[in-house]
Amino acid sequence: MRTKIKDIKHPKAGTPTLVGHEVTIKGWVRTVRNQKTFSFIEVNDGSSFSSIQVIATPDMPSYQTLLDQLSTGTAITVNGSVVESPGEKQALEIHATNVTIIGKCDPETYPLQKKRHTFEFLRSIAHLRPRTNTIGAVTRVRNALAFATHLFFQERGFLYVQTPIITGSDCEGAGKMFRVTTLDPANTPKTPEGKVDYTQDFFEKPTFLTVSGQLNGEIYASALSDIYTFGPTFRAENSNTSRHLAEFWMIEPEMAFADLNDDMDCAEGYLKYVLKYVLNNCQEDMHFFDKHVSPGLIERLEHIIVTPFERATYTYAVRILEKSNKTFEFPVKWGLDLQSEHERYLAEEFFSKPVILTDYPKEIKAFYMRSNDDNKTVAAMDVLVPKIGEIIGGSQREERLSYLEAKLKEVGLPHEEYWWYLELRKYGTVPHAGFGAGFERLIQFTTGMENIRDVIPFPRFPGKADF
Repeated sequence: MRTKIKDIKHPKAGTPTLVGHEVTIKGWVRTVRNQKTFSFIEVNDGSSFSSIQVIATPDMPSYQTLLDQLSTGTAITVNGSVVESPGEKQALEIHATNVTIIGKCDPETYPLQKKRHTFEFLRSIAHLRPRTNTIGAVTRVRNALAFATHLFFQERGFLYVQTPIITGSDCEGAGKMFRVTTLDPANTPKTPEGKVDYTQDFFEKPTFLTVSGQLNGEIYASALSDIYTFGPTFRAENSNTSRHLAEFWMIEPEMAFADLNDDMDCAEGYLKYVLKYVLNNCQEDMHFFDKHVSPGLIERLEHIIVTPFERATYTYAVRILEKSNKTFEFPVKWGLDLQSEHERYLAEEFFSKPVILTDYPKEIKAFYMRSNDDNKTVAAMDVLVPKIGEIIGGSQREERLSYLEAKLKEVGLPHEEYWWYLELRKYGTVPHAGFGAGFERLIQFTTGMENIRDVIPFPRFPGKADF
């Protein structure tokens, strides 16, 4: 039976040590160092950041043949006993009784050599980049954040609801959506008016990849109180930046009988919970990021976990920015959306901690957000964090039918497309709220990674849909 390296080096609490036990490990060779009377083989199986040192000696079967074939990337099976290591770099090592090659790796052509590779180069070999220290660590942290997300909501009685990826609705009303069709572009059927005849398409109407699961989530919150979705979303924005992807994951809770304050409390609690979980459960990976990617990272995250988030209105934030005497690339004016540089200034320099901005002008927010009494702003909130800017966006939803009908008309969205959404306000409507957290931005924030393309396994962005 295979033993994972993580279970040898970091056994779970209450689990006895494996020192003195015979084990079988399987993994990939990181390095081989040959001495006169023995060889050091460093093996990693992905279960932990650190590898384990294997001592191979000439009395093993086919020792010299093995050494001639071992190189970085070779997949092997090791049988041996776990012993305490006399070396300073590791506490435990394996004294091998047998090493078998599972899959060879040609050192002349293997792209991952013993040197630092740029992230840009690693993106071009996305099928191999998980074998690097950095991407392996990102993947384990990503896994921990996903698991902690489910823990947070499940512990609070939320139901996990799967919302559709193919949709006929534009949640944001922005129109930047990927179209889903089976029609032949070279022979598109037309109506008598010369428009595309979607009645001959698979769904008999225009359909798209979803930009959000929120509207569908509201349906279930209107019956089951507290729900959350966690899945892929898509934006056809031609944004070739380190902060944008065409395909990314979103965490989207929806809460019935909740207002904006409840929404803010949930968002703050969620962030603190998942950050604490990662610091407790990914210690090796986080120490790597703290040392090699973003010095001071762990201290910053620990500070966020114990510090109450600042809360301020959009209007107050604009006033701060106008008085900052700082030169921004984008203009600051009431009624304009805040850009990343403005958000980071507020979180990093002015407040020096996460800040939740509320009550944005209605013109720059989505149609479903609840109108405030001033009729100028809506009950929206954005959570801004250092290094990233906006990491969560949410609002109290408009539960009043007449207000929602007026807003749809105001922004030019057809009532007939949202008939079911309007009906939720006709039958037992209640105040409700929710938010969307960009999962990849959360991973960036947690790891200190600068480019969002390096925190998702297979990034999709303009001009790139490889692998």
